Amino acid sequence: MKKQALLPIIFLMSLFISAQNALKSDALYADQTPMDIKLSYSNKDVNKNTNDTTFIKTTMEFLHEGKWSSIDVRLRARGNFRRAECYFPPIKMKIKKDQYKGTIFDGNKTMKLVLPCKIESENNDNILQEFIAYKIYEKVSPYHFKTKRVNIDFTEQRGKKTKNFQLKGFLIEDDKRIAKRHEGKVFKRFVHPMGMDHVTSVRVAFFQFLLGNTDFSTAYQHNGKLLYSNKQIIPLPYDFDMSGWVNPSYATVNTTLGIKSVQDRVYRGFKREQQYFDQVRKQFIDKKSELIDMVASFESQFSNPKEFQNMFDFMNDFYEVIESDSKFEKTIVNKARTK
Repeated sequence: MKKQALLPIIFLMSLFISAQNALKSDALYADQTPMDIKLSYSNKDVNKNTNDTTFIKTTMEFLHEGKWSSIDVRLRARGNFRRAECYFPPIKMKIKKDQYKGTIFDGNKTMKLVLPCKIESENNDNILQEFIAYKIYEKVSPYHFKTKRVNIDFTEQRGKKTKNFQLKGFLIEDDKRIAKRHEGKVFKRFVHPMGMDHVTSVRVAFFQFLLGNTDFSTAYQHNGKLLYSNKQIIPLPYDFDMSGWVNPSYATVNTTLGIKSVQDRVYRGFKREQQYFDQVRKQFIDKKSELIDMVASFESQFSNPKEFQNMFDFMNDFYEVIESDSKFEKTIVNKARTK
């Protein structure tokens, strides 16, 4: 069968496998207006005294429909690098059913709370940049994590003293919610990337290239999960703060890839049939105006205009590559991995 004839078939298949079920937990993410919340705990305590099974208990207050309410939550730190390097470790949050039932958090038993890493002037802008990355992927793939921005009134407990911080952050739904939405399940076994869905895998690789992100591994599920749905293995990317898109002060460069900066792009996807590259390339080009308009809509929310402009220029650099036949061939197709 000719390549031209295959493309519409692939497109129809992608429509079929992306059917989604609405969930009760979706209500939290339906309104994208940032939610005000209040939290109080000790960073030292959450860093030293929590692990995969051990949590600290606290109360989260939240403002919804003009009314403050509160629920009991359990928190633990996550991420080895950020636990060691960040002042505010990223958080995994668990809520019991008797607490979330009947609230805007209904159905969200487990979530991640993304916080700024360090006490720096650009910390909240970095959070906004990473949030926008999630929104970009939401526009290009039906298989994505839903997110909700929060304004956090955080009181840090320091023994007998306290210190208050006004932070930007966002909540990320649990991977089991995505699995349920797509009538699938979270897949935890090792799968070589070539055993994963071709179109979705190329889409993830293009997206990571857009972000200038090399801090991931689909094979070993580093900053990514796998979903089994409709007899396909689907990669789900997350955690983009170490990318050139965000370009934070604490970013580390993977020099083994021959790059000197996190803003040096390198394509990390695997070599597949040309039709998959062509299909995903066309999708990103067709969505260019929509994506650029969406990113531009956040400009006024940046504290530092340079942080927005650097991110915006970085996105335009991506399109300079994929809109040029020669650059696309040289930078992406010819750089695709074989092992």
